[in-house]
Amino acid sequence: MLNRNAESLFWIGRYMERAENHARLIDVHYHIQQEKDFLEDGHKWSRLIDALGARNEYLQQFESFCEPDVLSFITLDLGNANSLYSCVHHARNNLRTLRQQLPSELWDIVNSFNLWLGERSVADIMKSPHQFYQQIKERAATFLGAEESVMLRGNEWRFIESGRFLERAENTVRILQSVTSSCEGKEPSAVYTQLQAVLKSVSGYQAFRKFFADAVSPECILEFLITNISFPRSIRYSAHQLEEHLANIEIDFSDRGEGYERVIRQAGKIRAELDYMEKEDIAGHVVDQVLESLKSSCQKLGRTMEVAFFRQEGVKI
Repeated sequence: MLNRNAESLFWIGRYMERAENHARLIDVHYHIQQEKDFLEDGHKWSRLIDALGARNEYLQQFESFCEPDVLSFITLDLGNANSLYSCVHHARNNLRTLRQQLPSELWDIVNSFNLWLGERSVADIMKSPHQFYQQIKERAATFLGAEESVMLRGNEWRFIESGRFLERAENTVRILQSVTSSCEGKEPSAVYTQLQAVLKSVSGYQAFRKFFADAVSPECILEFLITNISFPRSIRYSAHQLEEHLANIEIDFSDRGEGYERVIRQAGKIRAELDYMEKEDIAGHVVDQVLESLKSSCQKLGRTMEVAFFRQEGVKI
């Protein structure tokens, strides 16, 4: 497989997962809007921009943080590289170069998704934000379902899945950071309510209750979303899947250089850290340090993968 094809596949997985996860992050924001402390928070819309790491880009276009401007920027602005529309658009462009190598269903789904988003306006979002972002999640899930159902389990599939699970791990971290950073100094009950909204946004509330029954502490939710090995959107589950897909990419033994070994080591380090993490490691304010460390590790792994797989001319994957 050519380097550029592997890179396109990796970014198809990342972009489609990013679109869904950003929709989930926005959904969290709307879930907790009825909280009194949140309603009185003059920084509530800027917090959403900060959670996506786009403050500088946003301030280049807008002077203040108001709902229509923020939603337009993070959802429909093609000039914002991480807007929902940009993510789907980039995924579509990458997929177009590989149409002859991938199932036609994938192209039909992503192309339709791209056209639909391109016809939307801020007014469409404001009519019913929850319904709008629910449609985003459903269309992303349709792509995932098709990919899981019809793709051969070869390198093409594994590169898409590697991108997807790296993105999922990093974005689950970002969702948790967006809530924990806004909960400083609040009562445990208020923190629990906001973390409960996170559970619902990742469709994990019922799964959480199966593990913790009537537990109502923020620590239980954090433990579930960070270290649970069975829930598909937990950080630990994503780390396990990521390491498995990377380890099973078929590369000629002679081509397994230092870059490839570094990728495997870094993925294994993230997975091991989560496997041996204990409750005390994510208690209180320590969780902020843990989340920041995990985010940095995910970003570092992404850069290492670029060097190992995508930026070396002549390497045959």
